Amino acid sequence: MLSGVCARLASALRGTRAPPSAVALRCLHASSSRPSADKSERTEKPPRAFDQALLEFLVCPLSKKPLRYEASTNELINEELGIAYPIIDGIPNMIPQAARMTHQNKKQEEVEQH
Repeated sequence: MLSGVCARLASALRGTRAPPSAVALRCLHASSSRPSADKSERTEKPPRAFDQALLEFLVCPLSKKPLRYEASTNELINEELGIAYPIIDGIPNMIPQAARMTHQNKKQEEVEQH
């Protein structure tokens, strides 16, 4: 995809009289210096593991409480709110909209039991 964009950029620059910008020159240089890899040539890398040392610094963006790592589901869990943030390729997705509900809120459960 990038090579196609750079090729169009190169053909557009050839038709102009103004000197190409530095960004355009870098794009052209990068596309010509790197061979395009075929899908068969690419090697599949295993997904990166989550570095649990990050738990010391990461907190839930909603409650600001510490999170628990669940290795079986590869998620960061907020027990208080009952939500789980996915970890994709070793990187936690801490966007609240990306979180899934793990269980109903404890207060709701208590109300339903009475």
